[in-house]
Amino acid sequence: MAGQETGERIGALLDELAQQAGPEARDTADELVRCLMEFYGEGLARTVRLLRSAPDRADPLAVLTADELVSDLLILHDLHPEDTATRVGRALDKVRPYLGSHAGDVEVAGLDLEAADGPTLRLKLRGSCDGCPSSTQTVRWTIEEAVARIAPEVEHIEVEGMAEESPQPALLQILPHRPDDAAGEAAPPAEPGDPARWYTLGAHALPAGDRATGVTEVAGRTLLLVRLPGQLYAYRDRCPVCAASLAPAALDGESLRCAGCAAEFDVHRAGRGEQGHLEPVPLLEEDGSVRVALPGELLGAGP
Repeated sequence: MAGQETGERIGALLDELAQQAGPEARDTADELVRCLMEFYGEGLARTVRLLRSAPDRADPLAVLTADELVSDLLILHDLHPEDTATRVGRALDKVRPYLGSHAGDVEVAGLDLEAADGPTLRLKLRGSCDGCPSSTQTVRWTIEEAVARIAPEVEHIEVEGMAEESPQPALLQILPHRPDDAAGEAAPPAEPGDPARWYTLGAHALPAGDRATGVTEVAGRTLLLVRLPGQLYAYRDRCPVCAASLAPAALDGESLRCAGCAAEFDVHRAGRGEQGHLEPVPLLEEDGSVRVALPGELLGAGP
C-alpha cells in the first residue's frame, strides 16, 4: 500500500472511531498516531544521519544496530541481524562487571520466546550471588535494565538463586533514608514490585582518574562514587556504623575508611566491612555513559 493510500486509510479509520466511540476516543487515537509518527520519523532521521556519517567500508547493519532507537525498530519488525539469545548474551556481558563486585556471575538457564505470558528469560546466579539476600533487588534491577535496552522483546525475567528476605538488614539496600537516621538503623527492604528509576550521570559527577572518590546528588539523594582501575562503583553516601558522610573517607587500595569512625569497607566486594556494610547502588557503565538506579516510586521521582 502506497504512502498516500495508507494516510487516507488511517484518516478514514480515525473518522470511523470518532463516530463509534465519540470525540474523546478520536483525540486519544490522534495522539497515538502522532506519537507513532514521531517515533518512526526520528528512527528514519537517525538512519539517514548514521549512514551518511558512517566510515568507508563500515557494515551498514552494524552502524544502525549500534543506535538504540534504530535497533529497537529493527527488532520490532524482525529485521535485527542478531537473534534474541545473542542479544541477551551481550546484555549479560554488560552486567558481569557489576556482579563481579559481589563475587558472582549469571548464566542463562532458559529462553522461551513462545511462553504464554510473553517471551521469558530464565537466569541462574552463580558465586556469592547464589542465595545471597543482599543480591535480591539490586541485581534484578541491573539485569532487567541491561536486557531491556538490548533485547526489549523479553517481557519477563525469572532469576534462580534469588534469596528470600532475611530478618537481618539486607546488604544491598538502596532505599532512601532521612538525614537524621541513627547509626546502624536499617532502611525497610525494597519490595520485588518496586520500580527502579535509572538516571544518567554527567561527566562532571564522576571521579577524576583511578582510585578516586566523589559525591553527587541524584533525585535528591547523595551518592558516593568510587573509581578503581577498570570499574566504577556507586554507594549511598552514609557510613553504616556512624551515619557520617563518606565524602571525606580515605581510599587505600580497595579499602574505604570512614573519616568519622575509621570503619573500613571493601569497595570491590560490595562494600563489605567487619562492623557493617555500605549500601551499593546498581550502576551500568557503557559507551561512555554512566547510569545508576534508584527506587523511583519510593523517591517520589518523576519518569
